[in-house]
Amino acid sequence: MKHTRYYITTAIAYASRKPHFGNTYEIIMADAFARFKRQMGEDVFLCTGTDEHGQKIEELADAAGVSPQKYVDGVAGEIRAIWDLMGASYNRFIRTTDEDHVNTVRKIFTRFYESGDIYLGHYEGWYCTPCESFFTNTQVVDGKCPDCGRPVNQSREEAYFFRMSKYAPRLIEYIKSHPGFIEPASREKEMLNNFLCSEEGLQDLCVSRSSFKWGIPVDINPKHVIYVWLDALSNYITAIGYDPDKSYEEQSEEFRSLWPAKVHIIGKDILRFHTIYWPIFLMALGLPLPEKVFGHPWFNAAEEKKTGDGAEVKMSKSRGNVIYADELAELFGVDGVRYYALSEMPYDQDGRISYYNVLARYNTDLANNLGNLVSRTHAMTVKYFGGVVPAPALEVAPDGELKEAVRHAVAESKILFDTFHIADGLAEIFAMLRRANKYIDETMPWALAKDESQKERLGTVLYNLLEVIRAAAVLLTPMLPGTADKIFQQLATEVRDYSTVQAFGALESGKKLGEASPLFARVDEKVIDALVAEKAAAAEAAAKASAPVPEPEHEAQIGIDAFAAVELRAAEVIACEPIPKAKKLLRLQVDLGYEKRQIVSGIAKFYKPEDLIGRKVVVVANLAPATLCGVESRGMLLAAGEDPIRVVFLDSSVRNGDRIH
Repeated sequence: MKHTRYYITTAIAYASRKPHFGNTYEIIMADAFARFKRQMGEDVFLCTGTDEHGQKIEELADAAGVSPQKYVDGVAGEIRAIWDLMGASYNRFIRTTDEDHVNTVRKIFTRFYESGDIYLGHYEGWYCTPCESFFTNTQVVDGKCPDCGRPVNQSREEAYFFRMSKYAPRLIEYIKSHPGFIEPASREKEMLNNFLCSEEGLQDLCVSRSSFKWGIPVDINPKHVIYVWLDALSNYITAIGYDPDKSYEEQSEEFRSLWPAKVHIIGKDILRFHTIYWPIFLMALGLPLPEKVFGHPWFNAAEEKKTGDGAEVKMSKSRGNVIYADELAELFGVDGVRYYALSEMPYDQDGRISYYNVLARYNTDLANNLGNLVSRTHAMTVKYFGGVVPAPALEVAPDGELKEAVRHAVAESKILFDTFHIADGLAEIFAMLRRANKYIDETMPWALAKDESQKERLGTVLYNLLEVIRAAAVLLTPMLPGTADKIFQQLATEVRDYSTVQAFGALESGKKLGEASPLFARVDEKVIDALVAEKAAAAEAAAKASAPVPEPEHEAQIGIDAFAAVELRAAEVIACEPIPKAKKLLRLQVDLGYEKRQIVSGIAKFYKPEDLIGRKVVVVANLAPATLCGVESRGMLLAAGEDPIRVVFLDSSVRNGDRIH
């Protein structure tokens, strides 16, 4: 058995934080493609997962006060939950901390070392921690990473290197002799011109690190861990049972039925690693190369404008424009999210996303075009034929045009989906649906129903509409599986195979329809208005909180003796109440240990009495008494800020009356 199954992989998500919508697009797109190939009769194996090692994760775990393993367990679980929510039909979710992956990668490293492909040296140059990438002086742009634009740091450490230059000529020849290995075609030119055939030539690759510990240890030198790209890229073969101790011909039947992969679906930003480093690793292992690497574009954030023409802006938490797929699903449903992701991303240009753009697509295409067509057709069939699918009769002009629209959509969408032009394929299907809605206006079923002599014609019109809806459900099954299933349920049909749309008329007449249920409820624009305003306010508050504090006006300097004259003591608030007719003031009773006293404080705007009772505070104990709004105050609470004012609280273990030094 050899390469009989259709193996599809995504890049494995880096387990540093919750994935935003742009990260989630890849699994939605890969899943849609995998479902499409299954619909075409292929035995598909879809692999996805998480990349869990590296310096960045070690630093994040340290900042969170947990072990790196506990940190990645949490993030990997969150990633998998979102993948599952989006309906990802993967066959394996691999984690680079999985035991089988770790053991195989250790063997791969040792094999490379023993064959002379890896040697020990020192790395000195620029390093980008977020990208886990090294760069030369000519690659760095103004002191920043050429991939992500963030600052890079000079680094020098002992490291193992892979002899990339040894395999570069062979890879160049392979790429040139295998058109379509890298798609889109523009990406192929980029890899050849900027890396493989550049003046510098292909540099040897650092494949270990010794400055941190969170990684797979190198067996021959345990102070090193295997560098992330050799570790991460190997998942495509470790996930399906690769054994480094065997030749390709000696691998398991399972492995040889899947490898080489039909396609790696990855983001354009990591194309270099997948079309240069990964093929060279495979050459060194004596394994065939994947048939295709498809580098999809990115989703960029757009300004929130109701017109949908907002300028592109960087997606960041500080701007308040980070959009997450699970949050979108709460508003638009899972298939609403899938539809936007798949319909809005061009083949080789970046897509754009904003809440208003998603709203417009959802209400126009899904609620109005598809949802309304299904609802109206179902309702008319119930009203005029008791919910029984009528039999079609003779064809008239509009019927032929409608059938041609179906034939065209079936033929074109297959070609487009098969070549990763998924947005274009969806556009063909929704053009067919718009033609069906126009067909309703042309034939006017409500008018035909008024004339008993037109009963047969009315039945033909409704049958044609029901058949178009069934065809749409078949075509949309890979892209919007939940929606397609709901349509089939309303049609009460099991005629769902792709072969049934090759000719018009597979829907069974004489069968009763299922119960009607709305596919997509329109989302009110006011909901998005409120959400956008809330996120903008949160971003503004966050920006304000993180903004540098301006230089304040200072009081005259004092000596240590003057400071020591201020008696600060710990006290517990034992009672608190508002002062009538004094909106800003609270009357507090505090226990100083050696006595109880009353203090009046202007913090009523920021604290309720129950927020303070039982808390330990700092009191200026030797302040002369004062009368505020007729109430005596013997002391002052220590607090910070102006609006809001924040009281300084002490740990509950501090004793009442302790001097604050």
